[in-house]
Amino acid sequence: MIKHYLLSLLALTSISVAAQKNPILPEMHADPDVIAANGRYYIYSTTDGAPGWGGYYFTCYSSKNLKNWRYEGIILDLKKDTKWARGNAWAPAIEQKNGKFYFYYSGDQGERKAIGVAVSDSPTGPFVDFGRPIVDKLPDGVRGGQQIDVDVFTDEDGQSYLYWGNGYMAGAKLNDDMTSIDESTITVMTPKGGTLKDYAYREAPYVFKRKGIYYFLWSVDDTGSPNYHVAYGTAKSPLGPIEVAKEPVILQQRPDQKIYGTAHNSVLQVPGKDKWYVVYHRINPAYMDRKDGPGFHREVCIDPMEFEKDGRIKPVTPTN
Repeated sequence: MIKHYLLSLLALTSISVAAQKNPILPEMHADPDVIAANGRYYIYSTTDGAPGWGGYYFTCYSSKNLKNWRYEGIILDLKKDTKWARGNAWAPAIEQKNGKFYFYYSGDQGERKAIGVAVSDSPTGPFVDFGRPIVDKLPDGVRGGQQIDVDVFTDEDGQSYLYWGNGYMAGAKLNDDMTSIDESTITVMTPKGGTLKDYAYREAPYVFKRKGIYYFLWSVDDTGSPNYHVAYGTAKSPLGPIEVAKEPVILQQRPDQKIYGTAHNSVLQVPGKDKWYVVYHRINPAYMDRKDGPGFHREVCIDPMEFEKDGRIKPVTPTN
């Protein structure tokens, strides 16, 4: 299965994203990832609103049309359902393969963050944790950062890849079991250069493929900053090297609309059509003051994403 291809063309053809009201989920959520299965769409996210990013469980919402979302409950509680993670349930990713659903996530291992995986026969669970982290240390040569913000991508040849990293971007091939990586393929792909005004890499890698080109998206600045935004580059292979786009910023704040901190995204494609959407989070404007915790009061939104004829991503207009 090619990553995040929406399986229900019939459902998507009925969607009018222009009529969509953002945010799409109730209460506070961040770092969204979306998949389609069984005629519905399923969205997974960081459960936000806890001081210091202290959430410890993940939820799922489902929809037939990407507009009306139904709460499917808690799918993974780190305190109850894992042996190794106690909290900081952050930034999940979902993939369907081998007749299973693989749920990747970040958790607090104690002294450091790590990435785990849980498996289910259903997109709403129950998910069973693998029992130990899939990534729990920095890649060779990397001196700082965290093992968080996981992403998974499956290429047309069936090979799946895992991506992660705050302070650095790394990727590796997933083994056929989808619960371990081929450590010999770990590649550090951090885009070099840039500033907080354009493409200086911070976190949240996201990978998709269009017309033979691999697109790498990432977030710039701090998640609590109104300047938190998305930049991108392209590559000729799933493990880079990445060439930063000439106009790399594709999603950023609109203060005139009280839209701030638009980043940490996933991407959806309508099957069989060159029609795309970006799903992302932004800061709830009621919490913009630093003392109110803008970095952990975020909400999930969706807007169209388009391309130029030469493959460049057009800047996305975040909307209400």
